[in-house]
This record gives sequence, structure tokens and C-alpha cells, in this order.
Amino acid sequence: MRSRYSAYAFALDDYFLKTWHPTTRPASLNLAEDIATKWLGLQIQRAENSDANNAIVEFVARYKICGKAERLHEVSRFQKIDQQWFYLDGQFPNSHTV
Repeated sequence: MRSRYSAYAFALDDYFLKTWHPTTRPASLNLAEDIATKWLGLQIQRAENSDANNAIVEFVARYKICGKAERLHEVSRFQKIDQQWFYLDGQFPNSHTV
């Protein structure tokens, strides 16, 4: 999760896509276009393995957009394929699947 946050914050599209599960991965990204957002930090709330190949990570990412402080709170699902973890999908607590 920390490496994906860093990739997002530094607009490293290739890494971000490589760590996304093949069944849910978008065709492309252009993170560099988001020049208004400044990422401020990541706090991992919990990380749990459901089994040997599935895990969840709950996190809060803080950022500013146009000078206004915001936060992203997500519960993410990860799946291991060939010894590598991939982001599968996530939910916002008390909301719907993203």
C-alpha cells in the first residue's frame, strides 16, 4: 500500500498500473495531469490477511487540492499472484465499492 501511495503521489503511472490486479486494472492513467493535488501523508489503519493469497488494507491518505485539506479513507482488497500482491478493489467505509 505504501508503495502504491508513493507511486500515486509521484505520478508513476507504470508502477501504479503494474500493481493493479489484471481483472480490475484500467487501460491507462495519467496521474501527472492532476497538478492541483498535493499528497501529504498516508496512515495505515489496519492490514489483515484473509488467507495466504488475499488481504485487506484500511488506510487514510491526506492531501490538499487547491489549498483545501481533504482525506481519502478506503478499505482496499489485495490478491497475491505468483508471490506478488496486486490491488483488486476498494470500498469507502459506509459507502459503495469504488
